[in-house]
Amino acid sequence: MKRMTAAVACIVLSYARIWAQSPVDWNYSSKKIADKTYEIHLTARVSSPWHIYSQFTPAGGPIATKISFNKNPFVVRNNAIKEVGELQQHHEPLFGVDVKYFGGNVDFVQVVTLKSGVKTNMSGNIEFMACNDQECLPPKTISFTVQLK
Repeated sequence: MKRMTAAVACIVLSYARIWAQSPVDWNYSSKKIADKTYEIHLTARVSSPWHIYSQFTPAGGPIATKISFNKNPFVVRNNAIKEVGELQQHHEPLFGVDVKYFGGNVDFVQVVTLKSGVKTNMSGNIEFMACNDQECLPPKTISFTVQLK
């Protein structure tokens, strides 16, 4: 009985370690580009052979990356979030749509303007799904905070 319990514990710990390791590592930063204007960079480093999906992956396909910012009365968001990276696209018969995704590094960039000279931050959430050619991990949502100074 002790051997069986030990074997089950080893298997559970092995799977827990695999699921705890994420193939996607996120970094957050800001860059002042003009008086009261900043770029917010949400950068994903995706380990090979994994990839994450573009914000612009069509409905009916895999879960697209979704970035949401919390409201901040001192900040105005300018334009849409840009994706900077090597975008790949191919038709996925499983979903019946053209999927758009990034492997390697992708930088999601949002330009914001401060309404006054006050120091503040922007926070929010990123929802994404990592897949490789054989499997997808469950969608994950992470929180971020970036200082604007």
